[in-house]
Amino acid sequence: MFPGLPGQFTEAMTTNKANTADTAGMTVLVTGATGRVGRRVVESAEAAGLTVRAASRGGAVRFDWADRSTWADALRGADAAHLAYLPDVGAPGAAEAVGAFSRLAVEMGVGRLTLLSARGEHQAHATERAVRDSGARWTVVRASWFSQNLSEGPLLAEMRAGELVFPAGEVLEPFIDTRDIGDVVVAALTGGDRFAGRTLDLTGPRLLSFRQAVAEISAAAGRDITYVPVSARDYGAALAEFGVPPQEAQFLVELFETNLDGRNAMLSEGVREVLGRDPRDFAEFTAEQAEAGTWKS
Repeated sequence: MFPGLPGQFTEAMTTNKANTADTAGMTVLVTGATGRVGRRVVESAEAAGLTVRAASRGGAVRFDWADRSTWADALRGADAAHLAYLPDVGAPGAAEAVGAFSRLAVEMGVGRLTLLSARGEHQAHATERAVRDSGARWTVVRASWFSQNLSEGPLLAEMRAGELVFPAGEVLEPFIDTRDIGDVVVAALTGGDRFAGRTLDLTGPRLLSFRQAVAEISAAAGRDITYVPVSARDYGAALAEFGVPPQEAQFLVELFETNLDGRNAMLSEGVREVLGRDPRDFAEFTAEQAEAGTWKS
């Protein structure tokens, strides 16, 4: 890793200067721009001085994976693009859609792509291959479980109600702050050939069980929030009762049964390698969100 070594630090600074020149005026399309990662990619890209096209189904730049008529207009004029497939990078149909979009991007001159993928999710490998085979200069960003999954999105209502029911058992996860993912994505898009053709493995700095994570949030928020582990199949049945389509519920059951089996219970140096600093700790996330009142009932 380059931090702490004077010669490599000088090389990194030289590379960064070159990248600034190469990326001046770069326009980046960000799909899923209102999502937990997409919003941070937008913020990081804007902070880096890039022109951002923030795309979503209801935004000014309209983009919908299920509506291919929106693809070309979203891509037009962009130099690079960040891809975040909904509902999940490993979901049925993801590889076909992402592959077709990536090939269109190359045809339209948008040759630099990043794909948000999931660490330890073998269901996502076909989608990753689709990007690699598109002809683009690609980078796959495999991230561990997001800290912000507990402060945004569908799990937030349960957290505010004081009880998180989830099929993670006592497995350990290296929770990662989505701001770090956003910073890595922008570094990959603007890093020339340094990260092209690579799969980056990103984690937070320490392992936590979901029980420990919820306990830290409970302490920071100053209120009782409990964690109740259930089986993936019981969780899937509950999702079906709430109206989740059967195919989607079944996919989530399979995903939880594999991805939350302990295979991700290890740390990586991906964030430090790319950004030259440690990833944000879960405690920083909990303190900020507690101060903002995120988990108030």
